[in-house]
Amino acid sequence: MAFVEIRLKDTRARALNDFNRAVQSHPEIEQCHMIAGSFDYMLKVRTTDIAAYRTFLGETLSTLPHVSHSSTHVSMESVKEDRFYD
Repeated sequence: MAFVEIRLKDTRARALNDFNRAVQSHPEIEQCHMIAGSFDYMLKVRTTDIAAYRTFLGETLSTLPHVSHSSTHVSMESVKEDRFYD
């Protein structure tokens, strides 16, 4: 599992909509959150291993509409994953 910060080249409504639509078609992207701060989106991505992630990063994430930069944080261990809602 990896958490990926995404920065877009363009953050006007059309670019945001293009990106939002594109992430829907990739099951590896479990979550996508628009973020206020130094980047635009935070993705939760799950692949079978780091080699599969590297392929996904190069062939998919980096080609999503309007992506200018990504930064990956690989989860080494899940310490807590509670959900307080249904």
